[in-house]
Amino acid sequence: MTPQCKHPIVKVVAREDDAEFVECQSCGEVFDSAEYNDMAIEEEESAAKAAED
Repeated sequence: MTPQCKHPIVKVVAREDDAEFVECQSCGEVFDSAEYNDMAIEEEESAAKAAED
């Protein structure tokens, strides 16, 4: 099983009105930058919860 990409390096590929889209340089996935920020927050919360256990 292949580990899921954590999107370590991204670049902005498009901007439209209030949205900004980024592309992961590792896996090529394109997503809204707000979604990328949400992923980072969730990862930090998971790490903090794991440290508590």
